[in-house]
This record gives sequence, structure tokens and C-alpha cells, in this order.
Amino acid sequence: MSSPKRAYVETYGCQMNISDGELMEGILEKAGYEIATSPEAADVILVNTCAIRDHAEQRVLGRVGQLKGLKDEKPDLLLGVTGCMAQRMGETLLERAPYVDLVMGPDGYRTLPAKLGALDRGEAPTRPPVSGKKRGPQLTVLNLDMGENYEGLEQRRTSDVAAWVPIQRGCDHRCTYCIVPYVRGDEKNRKPTEILSEIASIAGSGVTEVTLLGQTVNSYRYDGWDFPDLLRAVARVPGIRRVRYTSPHPNDFTEKLVEVMATEPAVCEQLHLPVQAGNNRTLKRMLRRYTVESFLEKIEMVRAAIPDISISTDVIVAFPGETEEEFEDTLDLMREVRFDDAFTYKYSPREGTPATRMPQEWFIPDEIGSERLQKLIEVSRGIQSEINAGEVGRTEELLIEKPGKHPGFVLGRTRRAKAVVVPGGPELIGSYRWAELTRTTGATFVGELVEVPVGTEVA
Repeated sequence: MSSPKRAYVETYGCQMNISDGELMEGILEKAGYEIATSPEAADVILVNTCAIRDHAEQRVLGRVGQLKGLKDEKPDLLLGVTGCMAQRMGETLLERAPYVDLVMGPDGYRTLPAKLGALDRGEAPTRPPVSGKKRGPQLTVLNLDMGENYEGLEQRRTSDVAAWVPIQRGCDHRCTYCIVPYVRGDEKNRKPTEILSEIASIAGSGVTEVTLLGQTVNSYRYDGWDFPDLLRAVARVPGIRRVRYTSPHPNDFTEKLVEVMATEPAVCEQLHLPVQAGNNRTLKRMLRRYTVESFLEKIEMVRAAIPDISISTDVIVAFPGETEEEFEDTLDLMREVRFDDAFTYKYSPREGTPATRMPQEWFIPDEIGSERLQKLIEVSRGIQSEINAGEVGRTEELLIEKPGKHPGFVLGRTRRAKAVVVPGGPELIGSYRWAELTRTTGATFVGELVEVPVGTEVA
């Protein structure tokens, strides 16, 4: 009897990609594969990719080139590229990397075992030579399926502490810089009953924190349910102590959603709300469909209901047509809102998106974009450092997530998503502990574990 084949999934990109990686592992495990812990130990290597920025794609192409060395050593090794970059590049990827056997977009994962089996048996088409080099059988799976939301498929969860739960795939928005609708298709929402059943199973396994995932997660609608309805129901699943969600769109951030966040004890006092730019003219070119003023109203609304909430955001600089004054408006918005954290990016053109067709003279020279990004990072980190310095001395409940960078320490996270390093060993992972925040490095905290009586309210 032959031993089962071993598969290794290497993931790059966002939380949705991480969740997709767990999904692929679950599909393969159910089909009889063993999940390898290293590419060297695998018979199948899948590089699960992101297409948001060109830098991410170049990094993946470099990594795929490295993995070719393993294929040279093991001729039967199958090498696949999956995810958003695979969907975007398609057949072009096979020309750029002719040693790749499989290119599969996000809607193809259900067929993964069958496609790998076809490649194994040599039943896939053989492509014409590239640069005089002969190629073996290769497959592309790139159809977008409007009905595919991966209902009924089980993820192979890699964490015993917290779980990502996709509730939505694709996106109905058409932000001019974003490739997501073109590689993941239109919005597809899962049945609430299936989501709640999955979360009940997660809680039954001992995991107490879940994060609901979607491209614009708060636009969720299904058969009379909206996102606040779903969030309230998830927060009431027995055994779930913490609920988060990402990433919402400002247009669907409503009073009803804020009311659920403020009144359901399991919903964490944390919000990630992408603003992208602090100037209305720039937002209009991005097709974000809100204004700076309406965004600030959302911030005011949630802070009025949840004064202690931690808010993070996404910001893009050097978008085509952005003037120096418009960039300064973004810095001014950062100073006004005072986000606890910000994920900052320099605009990266993605072929196929509307922004790439804007007038050539609108595009910002790379060196100016880099200067603006550095200024934005300095402002953002300065604000974050000031906020965190003001929180030293607080006592917070931590969910211990993983070992720290240094022996004898572990890393936990507060309800407000602040990372805290405390003394302790791996036996603490997955447990809740109280800690006093004793100092901050700017982005993270160092704390000391303390005993807090049951029922004590601590700021």
C-alpha cells in the first residue's frame, strides 16, 4: 500500500488568503493528503498568493523561482500557484514560470484534488515550449463561479486560539485602484445558519475568539439577515468570548451596527475602518463613494457609543492625480482622527483596474510617492506612540496567542487588539490572563501578569 501524498501550502497576503490556505489544506486532507510542514517534505507545493500590490507579486515570482530547485531534485513534485495573483496573471504565469504545473484562481479550490490527480496521471494538456524548453502537462483553473462561496467545505485550522471565518467572497464595489472584484468576482454571501453552525463547532473545539472575514464584510446580506443581525447572533454563540470583523466599508457602517458593537459583550472594542485618503477629490477618483466629512461622522458616531474603542485604518498615498495639498489633507485627517494603528501603502498600479487608464500625467513619480509614504508613516507612528504611552498603567485582559520573540515570554492581545508581551511559558497559550501594561515600545506593550478577582471591572 503506497503512502499518502504530502502537500505544503505557503500563503502570502491578507487574512482572506490565510483563510483560503486553511481551506485548501482542509480540502486536501479530506482527499487523503498529509499536510507537510516544509516544502522539502512535500509531493505538492501550492504557493497561495495576493495580487493587491506589484511588490507582493514580484516576491511570489521570486519564491516560485526558488522552489524550482526542488522540482529539479524531485521531477515528480507538483508546483502550483493559487489565489488572486494566479487569477490575475492566468496563462501569462505559465509563460513567466514554465516549470509551474497548476495555476488556480480562488473559485477553483473545490476541484483541487481532482486537478492534482489529473496532473499526476499526465492527463493535463502539454503546453508549447517556452524559450526552447519543453514543458510537461500544465493546468489552469480560472473560471469565476458566481455560486461558489465554499459552503460545506471545512478548513484545516492552524490555530487553537483564534479562528478566521469567511462569511463573504468577492466584492460589489469597484474602487478604481482595486483588483479584488476582478480576481474574486462579485459579492457572494454564505448562509447565516452555516456560519453559525461553523462557529458553534469552533467554540466546541475550545477556540473562543473568531474574526468574521469579507472584502466589505459589513455589506453582508442573506435572506433577510444583514451584518448587524449576523454579528449579534455570532456574539451569542455559547463559548465565544471575543468577536472581531474585517474589513468593513464606511458606506455600510450604520447606527444599527454600532448599537450591536456597543451592547454585545463578546464584540471587541476594536474597529478597522479603511479611509484610504483624506481628500474628497482623491476619494472621488478612487470611487470610494463617501466624503471626508461623512467618514468623520462615522468615527464620531462609534466613539460616542464606545468611547474606549481602538480604531485602525488603511491609507494609500500617491494615487494618480494626488497633489501635494491633497496629500497634506490626508496627514491632517490622520492627526484629527488619531488612529490607534494604520496600514499605509504607496499606490501600486494593477493591470486591469480603472486607475491604470487615468491620464499618464496624473501618475506620481516613484520618488515622490516614497517620500509621501515615509511622511505618512512618521505621522501615523508618532500618533500611535502617543496613544500607547497614554495607556501605560492600564490593566487589561489578554488572550495569550503565541510564544514571544524571546524565551520566557508570550504574546497576548487585548480586546482592543493591542499586542502585549508578558512573562510566561507555552502552557499559557489559549488562556485569558490579566496584565498591567508597564511600558510600550511604540507599537506594542510590555506587561506584568496580575490577579484580578472575578467580576472586577477594570479600565
